Amino acid sequence: MRSQITLGRVFGIKIGLHYSWFLIALLIVFSLSSEFHASNPAWGDSVILAMAIATAILFFVSLLLHELAHSLVATSNNLPVKEITLFALGGVSQIEKNPTSAKVEFWMAFVGPLTSAVIGVVCLTLARLIGDPSADPWMAMLRWLGYINLTLAAFNLVPGYPLDGGRVLRALIWWKTGDADRSTQYAARVGQVVAFGFIALGIFRYFGGAGIGGLWMAFIGWFLLQASRESYTQVGLTHALEGVRVADVMTRDCPTVDGWLNVQNFVEQHLLRTGKRCFFVVDKGEVTGLVTPHEIKQIDRAKWPFTTLHDIMRPLADLHAVTPDTPLTNALESMSRYDLNQLPVLSGNRLEGVLSRSEVLSYLQTHAELRA
Repeated sequence: MRSQITLGRVFGIKIGLHYSWFLIALLIVFSLSSEFHASNPAWGDSVILAMAIATAILFFVSLLLHELAHSLVATSNNLPVKEITLFALGGVSQIEKNPTSAKVEFWMAFVGPLTSAVIGVVCLTLARLIGDPSADPWMAMLRWLGYINLTLAAFNLVPGYPLDGGRVLRALIWWKTGDADRSTQYAARVGQVVAFGFIALGIFRYFGGAGIGGLWMAFIGWFLLQASRESYTQVGLTHALEGVRVADVMTRDCPTVDGWLNVQNFVEQHLLRTGKRCFFVVDKGEVTGLVTPHEIKQIDRAKWPFTTLHDIMRPLADLHAVTPDTPLTNALESMSRYDLNQLPVLSGNRLEGVLSRSEVLSYLQTHAELRA
């Protein structure tokens, strides 16, 4: 779940929105407008709409604080956080490494619901101090924020991996057994049971007259089911990649092209004829960059005869090269962190090969077939 709109950085962590966020934001505003209008019609349409928008914004601020709590615990334990993304089902912190101990996993998971619970208690306390909700829109807003954050805290403690409660369960099993992989598998199985429960309950509620609310619960269950299955599969993939080096998987058939070749000739003589999608640009025998169809598509076709590969290539310094002895898991982390499909494999400045996602997938497929 990657950000498509960047909002900025907080404590050095990138904050962004997925496009699906706008859907849930509009639904919350319309829902709050209907709720406020039904309970407090004397406020007037303009006040009701303004309060609904303000409440929705503050709700997403509370979601961001929830995710920031996860991320700050992670960074304090030397676990890098790529970004926090708000989307239709809430928020997600993209933590690039797994926790190194059950204790770190526990607190990293538990601090999120704890933050939501604290926000909920603070909002309800302030609402009590203000007084009558029918007379004061601010109290109605604080009460809604209080109850929704307490509900969020309770929901996230459901032991459905990878919800926070599922991660707490994983940490407890890990602490008891001392086996991180087995704890992940157990927690993922419990997560699948919880997910099926959400799906069944959502369908039951839908046919019982709950309408969109029932379908939304079933959708959340489906989302949890996919996530828990992927977590279970990831343990097997980790074992499959143990001890594997980049040199074991990379291809040594790396097409190279001269950097002074223009784009028109490159497309006609190399790209279309070979079917390859990745070419290394060389200058005086040394690799200087990489060019793929992605770079070609950025150039207007009329400019192809007048543009050289040097002009459009991605410089070697931007490619995050790896060595033949780099563990494959580390190379995959780099691909994920920098959103790359290929990594050049270099020994000094000498090109040894290229590692692509397709080679890794082929290796995993072969590994799975031999074990079947």
